[in-house]
Amino acid sequence: MDDYPRAGSGGSSPVLPLAPPEPQTAPTARRLPDAAPPQWHRGLTLTATISLFIGTRSAWTTAMTSAPPVAAVISVCYAGILAAGVLALAVRRRRTLARVDLGVLALAVTLVVCGFWLNHAGTDEGVLTAQAASEILHGHPVYGQPWPWLFGTPRVGITKTMSGGADYTYGYPPLTALLAAPVHAVLHSTAAATLVTTGALIAGSVALWLLVPAPWRPSVTAVCLGFGFLPSYARDGYPAITALALLVPAVVRWHRTGAGGRLSRAGVLRAVCLGLACAAQQLAWFLLPFLIVGVYAVRRGELGNRRALAVAARYTGTAALAWLLVNTYFIAQTPGAWLSGSLLPLTQKAILHGQGAMGISYYFTDGSSHLDYYSYASILLLLGLLAATVLFVRRLGPAITVLPWCAFYLATRSQDGYYLMMTPLWMAAAATVPASALVTAWQPRLPRINSRRAKTALTAGLLAPAVLCTGIAAASPPPLHLTIDQVAVADRSRPGISGLTVEAVNTTGTAIAPHFATRTGQGASGWWTASSGPSVLAPHAHARYTLRAPGGFHPLPGSKNPHLYLIAVSGTPMTITTTPVPLPTRSHGA
Repeated sequence: MDDYPRAGSGGSSPVLPLAPPEPQTAPTARRLPDAAPPQWHRGLTLTATISLFIGTRSAWTTAMTSAPPVAAVISVCYAGILAAGVLALAVRRRRTLARVDLGVLALAVTLVVCGFWLNHAGTDEGVLTAQAASEILHGHPVYGQPWPWLFGTPRVGITKTMSGGADYTYGYPPLTALLAAPVHAVLHSTAAATLVTTGALIAGSVALWLLVPAPWRPSVTAVCLGFGFLPSYARDGYPAITALALLVPAVVRWHRTGAGGRLSRAGVLRAVCLGLACAAQQLAWFLLPFLIVGVYAVRRGELGNRRALAVAARYTGTAALAWLLVNTYFIAQTPGAWLSGSLLPLTQKAILHGQGAMGISYYFTDGSSHLDYYSYASILLLLGLLAATVLFVRRLGPAITVLPWCAFYLATRSQDGYYLMMTPLWMAAAATVPASALVTAWQPRLPRINSRRAKTALTAGLLAPAVLCTGIAAASPPPLHLTIDQVAVADRSRPGISGLTVEAVNTTGTAIAPHFATRTGQGASGWWTASSGPSVLAPHAHARYTLRAPGGFHPLPGSKNPHLYLIAVSGTPMTITTTPVPLPTRSHGA
């Protein structure tokens, strides 16, 4: 007999009511933890697992030569990666998949430690930080002290400046060096700095993994420890990794800071971490105003103007106090040198480098006489984005951790590391600051700016000055007209050039102090020595320069990139002129 009556059955027989169902509380309670994970969570776990393969083969190859026990550990990690890939697709319960995520994190940490064991010598950032740590231990000044003996090796590059020199000094806030000082007392090597940054990366990654919702955790593993990007920066000793680790608590659920008008322990922790991050590396400075604006807007929507200002002031003051405590010793020791060193990356006028808009003038045209306008554009873009965040925080607030780095695309130093090293913060905001958390945030009322078209036009107007400055820099012609009259072939076993003779004409009304180098692709060679020719070329003047290659020899480019360019740069004003070098036949240099 059927439990339910059939539809359309005739007759007047009464239908007996169904018996009430048995209580389902207990089975439902059992099913919730046992529910199958969503397929997208499996996909994230699998992505994190796959990301661990990147760079593992090269690490294993190196370990087999120098440290076979490490190679054995990596081989075991390979087995773990394969097992995690199977489990990510095969497990049936969310709780089990969460355990798989934990295992993938453990594998990632193990591989990062193996990578550090095999390579912890560091690059220029790590070497400078280790030297600063040593100076701190001995009570010597850190800022304004040139350390030229640290540079010149293949791993420790030199930051050349547009004025024809190079920077050999420490140009970062002091926190990473302070943390490395006690480690340096034991290790006495660059590993003191790279150990601190690698440890900071692991600690920051684990903290972010624990703070985000469980389904987001595989993404944290992939972005922070997989793919090989951030672990390589940590092994190189970049102080920005320390700042990144400290910014994680500052960014996670930042919209809750000061909720109810009270800066709770969590809010104080966020502010302290923000201040310490600013004391670790300058990149944190660019995020600071966006976070302050965001906190104020969210709190004003909840509490009103006066109480929101009080919360924002306490938040900013706590961060400033944490920053000041780290810097006090160095300010008291050498205040002028400390200020110059802390601002060095912003004021040094380093030679062009990166993948941003400056490449128009460096790689694709003959140069520009107004490179300074790229710097102006970068500053204006940062201010424009900050203003847009104030006006439209409900829309742009979730992207607060991405917006500051957009300004670097227009800077004269537009390296990918400025973006890559802060990408975990993008993940932190995406996982913990949903757009729904900002629907009540305060936005200023704009008369007659109500439609989407009007708001778009206003935003475009805020960004237009940056675009205009970029256009000026990119469209400006080079200041010099260069003609290479003679190429001196080096008499060595391989083809090369020993010198160049160049006719230079200053086409501008400004005096130019040219400094010469060559490039084949991105980057530039060491400075060529001018044995004749004026150090400053007067407006509309012309001169003949005899240039000698660094070390007396410059190899000819390979067949894959058969082009060689001579560049002439100046620091004040910032300019660049590029001209191709006519290459001799290879038989002449044989």
